[in-house]
Amino acid sequence: MVRCFLVHTVCPVSALCPAESRVLYSAVFGPEESVPSRRGGGLGLEERRLLRKEQVLVVARQVQSAATLSREASGRVLVETVPGEEILALQEADSGVLRLRAGDPFSGERSALWLAVQSLGFTLVCEPHENLLLAETTLRNLARHCLEDLRMLGPGSEVLLKSDRIDVLLSRLLPHGQLLFLNHRFAQSLEKEVAAYIAK
Repeated sequence: MVRCFLVHTVCPVSALCPAESRVLYSAVFGPEESVPSRRGGGLGLEERRLLRKEQVLVVARQVQSAATLSREASGRVLVETVPGEEILALQEADSGVLRLRAGDPFSGERSALWLAVQSLGFTLVCEPHENLLLAETTLRNLARHCLEDLRMLGPGSEVLLKSDRIDVLLSRLLPHGQLLFLNHRFAQSLEKEVAAYIAK
């Protein structure tokens, strides 16, 4: 099962300090982890919200660091894409997998798959036993729809204003955090459904 999906900043080398990243969108799936509070009982609603926010931010920082290292190691120069070249940007994206140890930041071990496209990062946090190949396919599919349909790489693109459309993408492509095995027909049907909604 996928625990969360993030869209965050992954700026080019030297644009931000390595630990700096901004979460633009996040969706958390599955039951909440039970963490006792200092008072002995469970966490309150506001405390749970702040804990989730901090966990998501920790993941974004770790991905930012991994993406920066990957870009420095590759030595490739990032070239800004123009609208209509989203597929090219996606093909040239840096990607990787991080192992998140228990307690850093979640109570159990997790795997984080990430994709860095220009200045945007897309991340899926999965259970450690999850099918990573299927998760990567889903992540690339989600990123493609976000880039092509929502024009997230374009000038003046505001990811925060498109959160309802991202919610719809997730409900179709990653319902309740479940990875879908898609055959060709079902994938085409989903593509048409998503395209029809985005066109509204």
